[in-house]
Amino acid sequence: MSLIEVNHLYKEFQVAKRQAGLWGALRSLLRREYLTKTAVRDVSFAVNQGEMVGYVGPNGAGKSTTIKMLTGILVPTSGEIRVNNLIPYKERQKNARQIGVVFGQRTQLWWDLPTIESFELLKQVFQIPDHRYKQNMATFADILGLDEFLNTPVRQLSLGQRMRADIAASLLHDPLILFLDEPTIGLDVLAKERMRQFITEINRERGVTVILTTHDMSDIEKLCRRMILIDNGQVMYDGELVLIKDLFGKERVLIVDLEGETDSFSVAGAQLVKEEGNRKWLRFNRELTTASQLINRISEKYEIKDLTIKDTEIEEMIRHIYEKGLAVYEMNSCRIENNKF
Repeated sequence: MSLIEVNHLYKEFQVAKRQAGLWGALRSLLRREYLTKTAVRDVSFAVNQGEMVGYVGPNGAGKSTTIKMLTGILVPTSGEIRVNNLIPYKERQKNARQIGVVFGQRTQLWWDLPTIESFELLKQVFQIPDHRYKQNMATFADILGLDEFLNTPVRQLSLGQRMRADIAASLLHDPLILFLDEPTIGLDVLAKERMRQFITEINRERGVTVILTTHDMSDIEKLCRRMILIDNGQVMYDGELVLIKDLFGKERVLIVDLEGETDSFSVAGAQLVKEEGNRKWLRFNRELTTASQLINRISEKYEIKDLTIKDTEIEEMIRHIYEKGLAVYEMNSCRIENNKF
């Protein structure tokens, strides 16, 4: 049995209909009309223990709504959820003891207290044994560098420091599952890398299952082998990230700097997509033309000063899926068996 099981999940919200004009506003006071908005529509997936899964989609796709149902914050309209054989919204306290949650724009720490006192309070809330609390604090302090701000009030922490404290707080009670909602939002490059290394380590060393939602596709690419792609409340893709790269990462870009005059520049097997003086951007399909072949063709006609090759970025691949949808799957169904678009 999978650690997390989601079957035919729906979540609908009743949204008050706004009437135009003054009379419309007055009528709304007497008789309010509602519209039904479906945030999650027939979502099904399963996650095994120890997996790191990226749950990806644009704003309003239904990512956070799904996470809130998995954590027991929201009650599904219909469908079934089981987290380690518990129904989250029916057994909230039991479920809370087996999960950790980090919401990037909210904190679970007490705003005006020194950071260490928040940890001490969480120790009491989760009834963490003294020896285990000390072990975890020592480990997290070492990896995340908590010692530098443990006595600082939470409100005085930088964003990077607060995120490190939040992720440590979410793991104090040794949860089986860690839900991360935008854990690197607003962090600088070094802070992001430190956070990613820590997530990788707790997954590898402790076997913690990680569900990650983020708009930063670099997080998904560096942390997750599997990705669930959701849009308009529906799952568009559930499978290995490498398959996405295989399907939509065929195109590469060769950036080449040339010496001398380059009037009417062209080369067989590539499309000129941009040029600035003697710098040219050439897009080519790696299955039809290799970079080596392309460079040889250019060097036969021009003198090359410098060059760089860039692969398709993961953000562009995801955008490609949104644009192509089912048509892509039908053309490639033989190559993505058992995945869903």
